[in-house]
Amino acid sequence: MWLTSSSVGRKFIMALTGAFLVLFLTFHCLMNAVAIVWPTAYNSICEFLGANWYALLGTVVIAVFAVIHIFYAVWLTLQNRKARGNERYAIAKRPKAVEWSSQNMLVLGIVVLAFLVVHFIQFWAKMQMAEIAGTVEALPPAAGTLFLQEAFGQPWTLVVYAVGFVALWFHLTHGFWSMFQSVGWDNKVWMNRLKCIGNWWVSIVVALFLAEAIVFTVRAHEKFYLTDEALREQYKDMIVPMLEEDFGPDADQLGAQIEMSPYGQVSMGLRQMHSQMANQLEQVNTPEGKEMVKGNPEMASQIEELQKRTDALENVVKLFDYLESADNKPENLMPASAGNQPY
Repeated sequence: MWLTSSSVGRKFIMALTGAFLVLFLTFHCLMNAVAIVWPTAYNSICEFLGANWYALLGTVVIAVFAVIHIFYAVWLTLQNRKARGNERYAIAKRPKAVEWSSQNMLVLGIVVLAFLVVHFIQFWAKMQMAEIAGTVEALPPAAGTLFLQEAFGQPWTLVVYAVGFVALWFHLTHGFWSMFQSVGWDNKVWMNRLKCIGNWWVSIVVALFLAEAIVFTVRAHEKFYLTDEALREQYKDMIVPMLEEDFGPDADQLGAQIEMSPYGQVSMGLRQMHSQMANQLEQVNTPEGKEMVKGNPEMASQIEELQKRTDALENVVKLFDYLESADNKPENLMPASAGNQPY
C-alpha cells in the first residue's frame, strides 16, 4: 500500500494527522477561553466531555491520530537521516526563517510530547480517566476549574507550559506549511501564502494558550476557583452524583435538599451528617458493638451500608475542606449562613 510503502504516502499521512491535530488544538484553545470569560460554563463543558460514549470516542480518535503522527514522524526522520545525513524532511529549499525548526522537528516534537504528558497527568488522568476507572475521590471530574486551581497553583506549572508552548510554536509553524507541501501545494505563490496563514494561525493559537495559562496562574494564586460564589454553588450541585451510588434510593431526597439549599447550609449539613455516621461506626467498633453485631447478618449488612455512606461523605467533606481552606477561617468555624440541622 502506497501510504506506508512509499515516502510520499508516509508524508501524506503525516500531513493528514497533523492537520487534524492543528484543528484539535484550535478547538482546545477556544474551550480554554471559556474558562476565563465564563468559568461555570467551562465546568459544564467538562461535564459534557466526561466519560460519555461520544467523549470517549473523540478521545480515542484524537489518541489514534496523535500516535500515528508520532510514529510516522519518527519513521520519516530515521529514513531521512539514513538517506541524507542530518536532513530531516525532503524539502528542496528551506527559507532561512524556518531552517532551525525544520532541522529540529523531532526534538521539538519530543519536547511537545513531554509537555503533553505533564498536561495529561494534571487534567485528563484526574478527570475523564478517573471517571472511567471509578477512582474519583474529593474533586468531581466535572469541576474543571478546581483542576485548574490544582495545576496552576503550582509555581512550576506556568514555566513548563511556557516552554511547551514555545516548542509547539516552532513545531507548528514549520509543520503547517510542510504538510501542504507534502500533498503537492508547493508552488511559490501558494507556498508563500500558506506560510503567512500558518504563521498567523499558529501564533494566535499559541499566544492565546500562553495568555490563558497566565490568567489561570493569577486566578489560582488568588484562590478565585475556590472562593467564587457562583462556582461554589456549582460545586455543591456536583456533590449529588458523588453520593448516588452509595446512598441508593435515599440519594434523590438528599439531592433535592442539596440543590435547594445554599452552599453554606449544605456544607454544615453534610459535615454534621458525616460526623454522626462516623460516631455510629466508632460505637459499633467497640467490644460491646462488635458483640452485638456478631451473629446478626441483618445488622452486619446495615453496618456495611453505613460504612459505604460514611466513606462517600468523607470525600465530600474533603471537598468542602479544600474549598474553605481559602476562607482564612479556623478549621472549626463554619460559614455564617450554615443551618443548624443536618440533612
